[in-house]
Amino acid sequence: MKRAWIALGILAAVFSAALYNSFRLGDLTQELTGLLVQAQAQAESGRWTEAEHLTRAALDRWEEKDLYLHVTLRHADTDGVHTGFRETLEFLESREQGEYSAANARLITLIELLCEAEQLSLKNVL
Repeated sequence: MKRAWIALGILAAVFSAALYNSFRLGDLTQELTGLLVQAQAQAESGRWTEAEHLTRAALDRWEEKDLYLHVTLRHADTDGVHTGFRETLEFLESREQGEYSAANARLITLIELLCEAEQLSLKNVL
């Protein structure tokens, strides 16, 4: 009987950690996508410097959590987001509106998909 309680305690701890990770990742992805949407609006208004500043702020925030993200997520996913940031920044620097908008939209989608993949849902369990 004691083994069952220990197993149940371990299961509860793992479940709690998964929920905590899901909430933390949700907060981070909302913050990042918010910054990137603001950057898109700035670029559309011709304020490229402000757009670049917002995108770099999002990248800095991503890099602050880099170790945590590499531990809790698949490396291919985190590498894809990092590559997306680099691509987006390159188009920002060259002032390519169409290419920038497409790259920024891809980056936002990648970040949103990371969060979706970590949510506790029937789709993710099956």
